[in-house]
Formats: sequence, structure tokens, C-alpha cells
Amino acid sequence: MAIMITDECINCGACEPECPNNAIYEGGAEWKYADGTSLSGMITTTEGSSVDATLANAPVSMDVYYITHNKCTECVGFHDEPQCAAVCPVDCCVDDPNYRETNDELLSKKAFLHL
Repeated sequence: MAIMITDECINCGACEPECPNNAIYEGGAEWKYADGTSLSGMITTTEGSSVDATLANAPVSMDVYYITHNKCTECVGFHDEPQCAAVCPVDCCVDDPNYRETNDELLSKKAFLHL
């Protein structure tokens, strides 16, 4: 599953530089598949959609930092635990029940993001 940031976020920004997939963005900031990955140009996402990796996507949250599930791999393949949750001073980086993925799916997403 992906990780999400709850409304308890204090906007400290500790999580953002820890993400190996650049899946964490400040509230209100647009996100791109290409940010912090090896993706560029037209891509087919792991969900089967064709998109331009450099195209800006709407923010998931306007108020607090957020994690886009499209790029979150729970740090699988990089670390033993999600680094955002490990550094969060208020424990607001939690499992997102809306996005359940197996370890194999997370490893596949990692491979997709980092060719």
C-alpha cells in the first residue's frame, strides 16, 4: 500500500527529502512522474494509463504535505521501512487504506520509476 500524510501534518518538511521516489510534495504544489525519477516523455503507468511524465498533475492536498500514491513504494527496495514515517515528528505518515499493493507490486513500481 502507499503511505499518506494525515491532516495532523505540521508542514515541517522533514519527510520530503527522505523520499527516494520524490513522491512527497508541499501542499498546493503540482507533481510530475519525472520529478526525481528516470521517467521522461510519454510513459505507460503501472496502472495502464498513457501520460507525459513531464506533465504537471494537480496537487493531492492544498494545505499540508502530501504523498502521491502513483510514486510511493513505501521505500521497498531502498530501505527497511518508509523513511517519511521514520522521520515524521508527529507520526502523520501512515498506511493509506485506499491503495493496497503487494511487495512484488511495490518492487515493480520501483523498477518502473527508476529504469
